[in-house]
This record gives sequence, structure tokens and C-alpha cells, in this order.
Amino acid sequence: DEMEMHADALVKGERVILVDDLIATGGTALAAVELLRRLGAEVVAACFVIDLPEIGGADKLRAAGVDVRTLLAFEGH
Repeated sequence: DEMEMHADALVKGERVILVDDLIATGGTALAAVELLRRLGAEVVAACFVIDLPEIGGADKLRAAGVDVRTLLAFEGH
């Protein structure tokens, strides 16, 4: 329930792609996007191996202005 990163891990204005294995509720990814943006990063996209689309996390990220890419979608899990 906590996410941290060094304040000097990126340069303000740096373009970042968020990469993770799974997008389900989107809570962790949204928190990461918020943290990156707070530090001045431009989140170009969020990429995931697996999407569980019925849970809606990818849609939440898109609503937050993030381009979402996935390799596989498992419907009706």
C-alpha cells in the first residue's frame, strides 16, 4: 500500500514508459503514474503482458490520459 522512488530517479520532462506484468484494477499503475507525474515525468504509455479487461484497470489508465498497450487479454476470467 505504499510506493516510493528516489526524487532524483528522473529528470523533469523525461519521457517514461511504465511496464508491468498484469493490469487488473489499475490501482498500482495509477499510483505509479501519479508519482511519476508528480516528479515531472511525461508518462508516454503503460505496457502490460496481461490485461483483465472486465476489471477495468486499463480503462482507468486511459481515462487518466495514458496510452495502454497489452500483449494478451483474458476475458471472462
